[in-house]
Amino acid sequence: MTPAAAPPLAPPALTYACDVEDVPLGEGRALTLDGRRIALFRSFEGWFALDDACPHSGGPLADGIVCDHAVICPLHERRFALATGDALTSDDEAATAHEVEVRAGRVFVAVAAERSAAAAA
Repeated sequence: MTPAAAPPLAPPALTYACDVEDVPLGEGRALTLDGRRIALFRSFEGWFALDDACPHSGGPLADGIVCDHAVICPLHERRFALATGDALTSDDEAATAHEVEVRAGRVFVAVAAERSAAAAA
């Protein structure tokens, strides 16, 4: 008898973050969603969300410079990919990335599990 396969994990629920006009193009905003501090970015490539605290030293990524496909932390100039949270300029830990959806002028974020919690599972 073969063991039953585990059911797939349900995707995180979408949480309303803001209206599209609340974040100017090329900027980020910090907000708290589901008890987590999230940096929400609007770039020329679309909408992205990362945990707001830089994994290197806790700097506020929402206050960083958004350029191309990355954000630059304002404290120590570490760069992180907006889409994945991967560190681009060092061997630092990646920032946790969150799925973003825009529907009828409203922005929603699916808050992901923290990377350290996800890696332990």
